[in-house]
Amino acid sequence: MLIGVCGGSASGKTTIAKKIIDSVGEENIVYLQQDNYYHDLEHLPEHSRHHINFDHPDSLDLELLIKHTQDLLEAKSIAQPIYDFSKHTRTGKFQTITPKPIILLDGLLIFSEQRLRDLMKIKIFVDTDDDLRFIRRLQRDIAERGRDKESVIYQYLTYVKPMHNKLVAPSKQYADLIISGNKENHVVVNMFVAWVKSLIS
Repeated sequence: MLIGVCGGSASGKTTIAKKIIDSVGEENIVYLQQDNYYHDLEHLPEHSRHHINFDHPDSLDLELLIKHTQDLLEAKSIAQPIYDFSKHTRTGKFQTITPKPIILLDGLLIFSEQRLRDLMKIKIFVDTDDDLRFIRRLQRDIAERGRDKESVIYQYLTYVKPMHNKLVAPSKQYADLIISGNKENHVVVNMFVAWVKSLIS
């Protein structure tokens, strides 16, 4: 079974996903992140990589993501590429992922692709205020991805915000469950976890 967790950049998708994994148990869930499926930009000069629109589906190797998702649903192992966000390249290393009862996929564009939506048993959208998402992204990209403040602001205003309004926010219409990312949502998450556990049992 495939569960999709979608939402804008820094909306709290990964936080929700990890709460589900911690509650259901890693032995029952495969965790896939859209972020590992960006195209390798090693062929471009490093300064040019910062001008790529990473919030558009063209930046993603969707064919590989869809194939890996289908393989896991068919109980086949996959070799997932490992991505280096500081350089916008694939590391050349792979992580072997074996199938488990549940596949949890998170990403900001996963509801924009019908072929992925059609594979999902349930779709969750994490809905978070734009200002809060920007603050979280600024803090994350500086602390974890080696960016400076100016580059984060440029990328947000040039690519992230326009693509969110055009692609991500409209995809909320496909969600089966909408969770606020503005605050802790223990009750909603616990209810969902209980439902997932019942499916496993």
